Amino acid sequence: MLAVSRSGYYDWLGRPASSREQENELLLKQIKQIHAESRQTYGSPRVHAELTLGLGLPVNLKRVARLMRQAGIQGLYRRRRRGCTVGDPDAQPSSDLVNRNVTVAQPNRLWVTDITEHPTREGILHCAAVMDAYSRLIVGWSIAEHMRTELITDALGMAIIRRQPDKQPNDQRTILHSDHGSQYTSWAFGQRLRAAGLLASMGTVGDCHDNSMMESFWGTMQLELLDTKEWQTRDELTNAIFEWIECWYNPKRRHSSIGMHSPVTFETLHTGPDQDH
Repeated sequence: MLAVSRSGYYDWLGRPASSREQENELLLKQIKQIHAESRQTYGSPRVHAELTLGLGLPVNLKRVARLMRQAGIQGLYRRRRRGCTVGDPDAQPSSDLVNRNVTVAQPNRLWVTDITEHPTREGILHCAAVMDAYSRLIVGWSIAEHMRTELITDALGMAIIRRQPDKQPNDQRTILHSDHGSQYTSWAFGQRLRAAGLLASMGTVGDCHDNSMMESFWGTMQLELLDTKEWQTRDELTNAIFEWIECWYNPKRRHSSIGMHSPVTFETLHTGPDQDH
């Protein structure tokens, strides 16, 4: 073992940090800020995307991952969600117009929809959502204490107002894909679809992978919001879901499936901010 003199030790201790060390220190500060602004949900891939796409910094993903690991910074990891839609045993078979092919080249070609639920100390809260498969944008949603058909028709109504699918050409009518839950096979829901010029599509009965895009969305919301605390009241959770969808998920949260853009940014880049959908 080599001995180090007292003067040599203090010379080393007082030596200024190298340029690489200084760069890492500044980069780590930016990583910590991005992680905090992501509500402490981003792992290294999304932090890296924010650095490169958002801030224009030419930094390597491995370097970001290493600095995060050394600093004990990590993202959230998804767990399997709890489903809640109840199949209708008396429902007539419905056409599957999707067959698990959710890749579309334009907005308003395919919407997917589903329901989830979450407990509060006051009781269960149900949420229905409609997503545009093109950009993963949540175009409609609703929240209620019940799972009646109004829950999904309200979410669909918001989507219709926002996206105006009735303006689509007849050969490009919007498909709305769902499971065989009793709400989606109801007469009222069918009437709402037809009035808006939407084409109904339903997946295979009992196939949990059929509506995987919505399952992924619910899993993200479960992880990043629903399971983060014990919710006291339905109003508290309702406000939190509204803020999470409209202030975080749609405009800001980056998605690997759309080039690490947010849904709003992806649509703006590919369709323009003023183009009608």
